[in-house]
This record gives sequence, structure tokens and C-alpha cells, in this order.
Amino acid sequence: MGLDLVGFGSRVLPNRVGHAADRRHAGGGAATCHGFFIDTRRRSSLMTTLKDGVVCSPEDGGGAASTLCASAPSDTASRSGEVTADLGRDIADAITSTQRSSAGRNKGGRSWRRVPIPTGGEKPARHVAPRRGPVRKDTQVRRVLVNDDNVNAILSGVSRESSIEECNSVLIHLEKQSDVKALDFFVWMKANGKLEGNADAYHLALQAIAWKEDWRRAELLLHEMVAVSGCRLDARAFNGLIYVCAKRRLVDWGTKWFNMMLERGVQPNVSTFGMLMGLYQKTGNLKEAEFAFAKMRECNVKCVNAYSAMITLYTRSGLFARSEEVIVLMKDDEVTPNRENWLVRLNAYSQQGKMEEANFVLQSMVDEGVAPNVVAYNTVITGHGKVSDMEKVKEVFDSLESAGLAPDETTYRSMVEGFGRADKHEEAISYYRKLKISGFQPNASNFYTMINLTARHDDNEVTAEILRDMRAAGCQCSSIVTILVRAYGAVEKMHKVLPILQSCFYKKVLSDATSCSILVTSFVQNSLLEEALRVLREKKWKDSDFEDSLYHILICSCKEAGSYEDAVRIYNVMPKSRTQPNLRIACSMIDVFSTMERFTDAETLYLELKASDCVLDMIAYSVIVRMYNKAGRPEDACSVLEDMEKQADIVPDKYLFLDMLRTYQKCGQFEKLTDTYYSILKSEVECDEAMYNCIINCCGPAVPVDELSRIFEEMIQLGHLANTVTLNVLLDIYGKAGLFNWAEKVLNMARKHGLADAISYNTIIAAYAQSGDFRSMTYFVQKMQDAGFPVSLEAYNCMLNAYGKSGQLEEFSAVLQRMRRAKCDFDHYTYNIMLNIYGRKGWIEGVACVLSELKSRGVEPDLYSYNTLIKAYGIAGMPEDAVKLMQEMRIKGIDADRVTYSNLIAALQRNENFLEAVKWSLWMKQTGVVGVGTRA
Repeated sequence: MGLDLVGFGSRVLPNRVGHAADRRHAGGGAATCHGFFIDTRRRSSLMTTLKDGVVCSPEDGGGAASTLCASAPSDTASRSGEVTADLGRDIADAITSTQRSSAGRNKGGRSWRRVPIPTGGEKPARHVAPRRGPVRKDTQVRRVLVNDDNVNAILSGVSRESSIEECNSVLIHLEKQSDVKALDFFVWMKANGKLEGNADAYHLALQAIAWKEDWRRAELLLHEMVAVSGCRLDARAFNGLIYVCAKRRLVDWGTKWFNMMLERGVQPNVSTFGMLMGLYQKTGNLKEAEFAFAKMRECNVKCVNAYSAMITLYTRSGLFARSEEVIVLMKDDEVTPNRENWLVRLNAYSQQGKMEEANFVLQSMVDEGVAPNVVAYNTVITGHGKVSDMEKVKEVFDSLESAGLAPDETTYRSMVEGFGRADKHEEAISYYRKLKISGFQPNASNFYTMINLTARHDDNEVTAEILRDMRAAGCQCSSIVTILVRAYGAVEKMHKVLPILQSCFYKKVLSDATSCSILVTSFVQNSLLEEALRVLREKKWKDSDFEDSLYHILICSCKEAGSYEDAVRIYNVMPKSRTQPNLRIACSMIDVFSTMERFTDAETLYLELKASDCVLDMIAYSVIVRMYNKAGRPEDACSVLEDMEKQADIVPDKYLFLDMLRTYQKCGQFEKLTDTYYSILKSEVECDEAMYNCIINCCGPAVPVDELSRIFEEMIQLGHLANTVTLNVLLDIYGKAGLFNWAEKVLNMARKHGLADAISYNTIIAAYAQSGDFRSMTYFVQKMQDAGFPVSLEAYNCMLNAYGKSGQLEEFSAVLQRMRRAKCDFDHYTYNIMLNIYGRKGWIEGVACVLSELKSRGVEPDLYSYNTLIKAYGIAGMPEDAVKLMQEMRIKGIDADRVTYSNLIAALQRNENFLEAVKWSLWMKQTGVVGVGTRA
């Protein structure tokens, strides 16, 4: 009979043969064969464990040492040999007493150490084994109720004079009933010299130990088998271990034993590869499967089940080309397909929609004398359904009867799926009902397909029928509602959902919080607010926390969809009987009201939160600060931030830090900006591009230039790109600091990335104008024009101011002429520069011309203009006109500032009107004018 799967000689085993197969659900598709094996266990017997047995690890049961590795016979075994009158009964007593005595051994009595398995007489080499997992309860674990009388009967004919064959026969019978009894008898055999060259006994003991998953003990026993008993290692010794790993899906240990076989030069056989490939197929381990498959072909072993497993794995992974390569390899290796292999080939082609090849495989099965079963026909039906060839699907279905086969559950399910995928409404309903009439149950995929099909065809009655079937099949109410709303939402028919549910189990939905929330949320997301509010009014469940969460989700859904009015309506229908507001809902509504610019309502909610016992968190403060900034009230935002600082447990996130920077910048609180900047550096907030840009934009004037340069360089090194505003801020700061080299580098960077705008050129032109570097100023004016920007009014104003203050009146006049030719619209700043320059020179006629031109354009002088004129009249010796300007300012409602009074007093003093100057000085103090004002 040859070697069997579990690794024992067939001459010592019962002749009951089993067939290992991956048996799916009755209608779940093709069965996958994993090889033949010899089963030594009784199917009808219960099973026992090794928990109380003598073979245990040092950690188990008080740390007893392994009796399998003991060099001398145990006391119990010796005593049992002294009695010869009834040796069989004494052996049974010894086995029982060994269990009791093993539990009382000292923890320090370890007589073994971990040693690897040698090959033949070679020196052992160390192995690193996978981590040992816990012993798991499994349906495959053998548990029997051991009857002492049965044990006595088995052992009655055994003595020390019995032959090895007789002892092996007893060991086989004991192994069928109890692993523990078998292992104890194995110890007795060792003590009485029955293991010398007895590989079969070791195979049985290894099998028993494997079921316990005591892999360390198995390694020691393999070592003992070679080093002590002189047995040679072969595939049978490892197959028993791999068999248990395959049964229990222990991939790591199965791979470990296989690798050990290869390292020790043990030739794997067909059973080895069949079990391994079956294990890898079950667990989807493609990498290890490919390795084992390659080794199989190297060893010239032909295991058809290994080829089947490889085809299946590639098909499941969508690697169809590799599946077809394995089919070609089978032909090259001259391996004859079995039924399972024909089926996996058929599935490989059907999954791809290659139905011509699939039909060829089906015909080849028949030609080879393998009659296709219903699984083969189901596979072909599925394949034709994938390509929506429904004529062929019907043809194959009708051919089942002529082949003497009856459609099974999978057949009908495949028909439903195929016609549903092809959008064949009537046919899908017909086969769906035939499926139920035949006594079969639709699966989840059938329900999903049919609901989507009836939604597309607006067949609400059939939809209700399917929903009732789903309830009868035990589907959760929430799952049914989810499938329903997705199907009808996809075809924009959500308004049909409520009538359908009302005809089925609407009361169940109203009583189930999860189902109700799914339904209401879907209505809101599809802008069916009235339906949502109706469900909320009629709901039967009561759970305030869950209800709060539901309302919050609904409000957020409306906010994300931009339906702010709907969000307000939902908020208004919320139960208001709670003692304090819900923080999350209140924050969401503050955000909604802010977006709607209903800042009064938003602030009212904030004040309610503040007056309640709610403790604001970081998100709440972020929302409130943003609300005040949107309302144009940064001072109130600063006040909120001050309240936040009093709560030491609040750690701002990136977004709150950004809001803080912008708020402090608007309020001009440079100290706060500096503190916030260094808080960001100390925090764990990761700076991204937006954060770097905001830091430079807001903190530029508040931090030293060197620190600003450092953060900018760090930003560039991390690959972040500065925006135009950031670059312009840097230009302004470097220009004002006189760092023109850095400023030009920044401008070049902006030009390189296409970020330079007119403001960029205006900024650097103003910087050079302020420093008096007229050559560079003129150069960048030209660069501005070369870049395609017309010279702006701001640039002209900078040039005018620079030339005028430096006394270069010819250049000043030339710039004015350029401005007039370019038809620039002069602004207040332009006229004020002209007034200031002419006034300084005492050119009253020029001042009068500027005033005349200013008024002709309908532009009234501003405070700066009046300040400049008063100063000019003083220089020109016209103090009376200066006083008249003060009176004109009062008439026009322009409040004089400190500069105004200072210029007027100086004008009077310059013209020796000291008494009048004193009067105006006293008047200035009486009016309480403070501050620097606008300089003239």
C-alpha cells in the first residue's frame, strides 16, 4: 500500500482511508481536494487531551521533566516489571500511576535540554523554531472516555518478553483510544528496550504529541529517535507533524517542519506536498506555496493536488496568467488531472470570462472519462454570467437535466446573480422564486443583487417581498436598511424608501436606534428633510446619549452639504429638556451660524455654553475664535483666547494655532505672536506648508530677522513652497532691515516659481527708495516692466517721495511727467507727497495748484493733507491761512490730531505770533489730544 499521509507504515494501521477536501457550503461552489490520508482515529469516538498526561513541558503541571527523554526507566515502570503474575494489569496500573506521580515531581528536576534533530549519526545542529502558540481546542482533537477495563484487556497479553511487533500492535490500539495512554505505554516500551530501531512506535508517539501541539517535545523526540534508538528520519516522521499543522492551519509550524526536512536531507513525498499545499491554499499563503511548489518539481514529485492548490491560489489572487502557466506545467510534467484539478482549471478560466477555454476544459473532462458534476456546471454558469452571456447561461442550466443532474443551491444562486448583473429583471425574479420554492435559502449576495435590481426597475412590491425574506433569514434590521437606502440612493429614488418600509417592518425600524439613525441620516444626505423629521417624531426608542450623537451627525451632514437652513431646522426640533447644552452640537451650530453670518445667534450659543457647567475644550475654543474673526471682532477673539489660557489642560492643535496667529496679528499683539510662535516650536504639532506660511506672514514683525530666516530656510529644506504673500512679507522685512541681498534672493525665488506679483516689485522698489539707493530703485522699476507689470501708482509714489525728500526736483518732476503720460489716477498719497515737497520749499503757488487739481477731481483733502498745508503755510510766512485751515477742518468734521496742533503752533511761533501760539497750545491740552498722529 506504500506510505500513507500521516507517516505510518500501512502494515501497522487500520485500512480505513479518508479523503481530505475543502468542503464548502452545500451550494458554495467547487470542492477543493487536499489529498488522501489514512485516518487512524475512530470517527464515532470522543477524544481526550494530554493535559494530565506524563508528557508535558517544564512549564505545565509543576514543571515535570519529559519522560520521553529520560535516560533511565521510571520507578513506576520498574515496579510494574517486578510482578509477573499478571503483567498486563500491572502495566495498566503503571500507566495510571505514572500520571499521578508525574504531577508531584520537583520543578528543579528537569532532565532534558533542547537539542535539534541529527541526521543519522551526524552531530546535532541547532534550530530556531517558531514561537509556540497555546494549545487550542479543535474539533479534530481526539477525546475518548477511556475505560480501565478496556486498557487492561489490551495490555493483558503484553510482557517484557513480547516482541516489538506485538508492542506496536498494543500501541496502535491505545493510540486509537487515548493519546495519554498511548504515550505512557510508549514510555514503558522505552524502559523495556522496545524502541531500538522501532521507527513505527516513534511515528505513533510523534502523532500523539502533535495533536497536543507540544512542538518542543516533538523536536526532542525526533532527536531521540535518531541519536538514542538508531532510527533513520524519513518523510513519515515529519508527515504526522505536518498533518496536524494542516488540519489546524498552523502555517508557521507547518513551514518549519518542511524546512527542517529539507535541511536534514529528508526527501518529501506526495503526501508531504499535498498537505502543505492544502495548508497554504486554506490560509492564502501564496509566497510559501510558490516555494513548496518549486521544491516539489525539483524533487520530481508529482502531486496533482499541489497543482490544484497552486491554480486556486493564483486564481483567488487575480493572477490568471500564472494560473494558466501552472496548467501548462502540468502538461509538461505529464501529471494526469483528477476531478478536482479539472474543476479548478474550469474555475480559473470562468473567473476571467474566457468561456471558450472553459468549455474546452468541460469537454476534455468528458473525453477523459470524468463525468462533470453539478459543481462543474455551476462554475460554467457563473462564468457565462460574468460576461452577461445569458443565452449560454440558460443553455447550460437546461443541460443539467439531460446530464442526469439536479440544480442545487449554488446553481440557483448563480442564475440569480447572472441575470441580476445583466439587468434582466423578470428572469432574475423568476429564478429567485424558484430558489425559494426548491427549499433553498438565498444568500447575502442574492439579496443585495435583487434589491439593487428592483430599485433600478422601480419594483417596490418585489423589494418589499425581498425585505421580508431577509428578515425571515435572520438578517439584522440595520443591515437591511443599509442595503435598501444604498440601493435606492444610488438611483436617486430615496423618496420611495419610506413607503416600502411602511409596508414591511417600519415599526421594527422605529424601535431600533441603529436602523432609525441609518434611515434618518440617509434622508438628510439626500435632502429629504421632511421624511427625516417624520421618522424622528415617530421613533419609539429612548436613549439620550445616542439621540445627541444622531442629531450631531445630522447637523454635520447638512453643514457639509451646504444646507445650513436644514441644519437650523434640525437644531430647532431637538429636545430642549436637557439641563445643559451639548458641547459638540453647540459648536457645530456656532460654526453654521457663522457661515450664515448670523453672528448674534452664534454668540448667544457661546454665551449659553459659558453660563452652563460645560467645560470648553480645544475644538470649542477654535470654533468660537473663528466665529469672532469672521464677524470682524478680533478683540473679542483675543478675549476668548485669554479665557483659554486659564485652562492649563488645553493643548492647541495646528488649526487653533493658525487661528491664534491670525487673531493676534489683526490685533497687533506682537508679544502674543512671539509667545505663540515659541509655543508652536515647543509643541508636537507638525509644521506643514500652511503652518510655515502663516508663521512667516503673522510673526514676521514679531520675531528677530535671524529667526525668521531660519524658519524660512527650514521650510524650503523640507520641500514646502512659500506662497506669494509669504514672499512679499519677507521682502518687506528684509528691505526695511536693509538686508537687500536676502531680499533680492527672495524676489528671484518668487520669479523662478512664478509667484512674483506687482506687490513684490512695489515692496523692493519702496525698500530701495527708502534707503536712497536710486540706482537699484530704477533698476527694479525696469525689471517690473520687463516682467509684464505696468509701473504701479505705488511705485511712482515711492519714487516721488524719494526724489522729493532728497531734493532731486528734476527727477521729481520727471516722474510726475511720466505719471501724467501714463494717465495715472493720483490718490491722496500722491497729492500729499506733492504738497509736502512744495510746502518744504515754500512754493505756495505749487501748493495752490495741487489743491486746485485735488478739488477739480472731486477729492477732498484728508488729515494728512491739512497737516502738510498748515506746515507749508508756516514756512511761507502765512500763519493766518494756517489758522483758517483749522477752522475749515472743524467745518468738514475732520478732527485735528497732535501733529496738526504741533504744525500750527510751530507756524505761529515761526512768524512771531507767540501769544496766539500759547492759546492754541492751551486749547490742545483742554481738548485732550494725545498720540503722535499723522506725520507731515
